[in-house]
Amino acid sequence: MAQMNFGGVIENVITRDEFPLEKARETLKGETIAVIGYGVQGPGQALNLRDNGFNVIVGQRKGGKTWEKAIADGWVPGETLFDIEEAASKGTIIQYLLSDAAQIEVWPKLKPYLTAGKALYFSHGFGITFSDRTGIIPPKDIDVILVAPKGSGTSLRRMFLEGRGLNSSYAIYQDATGKAKDRTIALGIGVGSGYLFETDFKREVYSDLTGERGTLMGAIQGILLAQYEVLRENGHTPSEAFNETVEELTQSLMPLFAEKGMDWMYANCSTTAQRGALDWMTPFHDATKPVFAKLYAEVACGNEAQRSIDTNSKPDYREKLEKELKALRESEMWKAGAVVRELRPENN
Repeated sequence: MAQMNFGGVIENVITRDEFPLEKARETLKGETIAVIGYGVQGPGQALNLRDNGFNVIVGQRKGGKTWEKAIADGWVPGETLFDIEEAASKGTIIQYLLSDAAQIEVWPKLKPYLTAGKALYFSHGFGITFSDRTGIIPPKDIDVILVAPKGSGTSLRRMFLEGRGLNSSYAIYQDATGKAKDRTIALGIGVGSGYLFETDFKREVYSDLTGERGTLMGAIQGILLAQYEVLRENGHTPSEAFNETVEELTQSLMPLFAEKGMDWMYANCSTTAQRGALDWMTPFHDATKPVFAKLYAEVACGNEAQRSIDTNSKPDYREKLEKELKALRESEMWKAGAVVRELRPENN
């Protein structure tokens, strides 16, 4: 375990050099990893583990798009693809990668297969942290662990195929076997983590829910839309408004500050852009920090978790979700985005 200095704060991280893939394979030798769920995180983690040489099976409800997707990805019914209960009975490590709402629904069926010595693995601390609301309370004689890749399953798989890694947090909630940490780190390396940093289930879910609703998804859409609307209201065309709001950010500037930081990106822009960015940074910070503080408080008190449970458990959830996503997709800004993407040189 290496100690890294993050702006004066020392954190423990585990890298591939310290815990190489060969060690991960040896650690999990004789284990059967049952990936339960083949929706968002399941495919990326299962395929990366399989390609890295681990013994992996998939558990998924029979029929439907995700079952067929698993078959298309090379999982064989009756050999490496089973219904959820059969996969859980075969697995010594059960990766519980269903959606939070589905985890609540399936838990009574899964729990009987969590026999002594097994490991229950999560990629989100939701079910355990809010157990009073989810009812997910594991037996005391199993390991309960977490590896949470900091990105979507699609990104995890794409970066793996490119020979890169997506950083992940890890946590141990319950160590019944004395092997929980080694199991966790081996799985983290196996799914394709760039490096692993330590957390706990509560901190993972609090930061994750805040990030999703904040700069990763909710806030970024809100800010982009606000700027786009102001430009359009002042006579700028959809193409100009989209390029100045989204395209330049994602295609030109994000790669720069991903590479070497925000100061590097600033240094590679005009002096006029630098001056304006430095001057307006503080007003935007001061305007939005109270919103983030309110958001974190809503996460910490459980209100956001309850809203998710209540909404995502309704029978018509998927139908209503698609309507909301359709409205987003068909908004002027993202219609303009579709045209701009089509005009990128790689598409012509």
